[in-house]
Amino acid sequence: MARLGSSSARRYAEAAFEIAERDKSTAEWLAELDRLAAALTDEEVVRRLEDPEIAFDRRHEAFKSLFRDHPMLSQVYNLVGLLLRRRRLEMVANISGEFRRLYNKQQGIVEAVATSAARLDDDEAAALRDRLEHMTGGTVELTLTVDPKLLGGVQVRIGDLLIDGSVRGRLERLRGRLESGALSA
Repeated sequence: MARLGSSSARRYAEAAFEIAERDKSTAEWLAELDRLAAALTDEEVVRRLEDPEIAFDRRHEAFKSLFRDHPMLSQVYNLVGLLLRRRRLEMVANISGEFRRLYNKQQGIVEAVATSAARLDDDEAAALRDRLEHMTGGTVELTLTVDPKLLGGVQVRIGDLLIDGSVRGRLERLRGRLESGALSA
């Protein structure tokens, strides 16, 4: 079921991206979808906005009132109206993520997730980003995570590619080579 929601979110994001490109407003769409996703993290708000006991027009106006101080593009309101009518507001975060993926691809931005045993300081993170930008030939948007199970070193995931420079990964590769007999005394 999650896969169905994911492909639906991808289709919504692709349609929204086409509109944003046509209107030359991809950066604005990106910011508004991010803001929208953050606003709809509260399950109680989503439940009330999707309440079938309340007429659609009232629910849609209630949604618009959430953003009265910082209005959105009319096309974003239209997208939300469609999702609201179909009671699919929970998809907004996935749509926002898919839109960001499309935006990053268009801008030549490579998304990378670096996992280390301990938090990297700013200089280490900058050095890692520089190295990844040199490797990929593009701008890298780096997300840092911590997993103490790695023992030391860093694992970097760029799309389907995993670069494993962790101590745990090295030990596992060494064990595999020992078990296969590829490494002998």
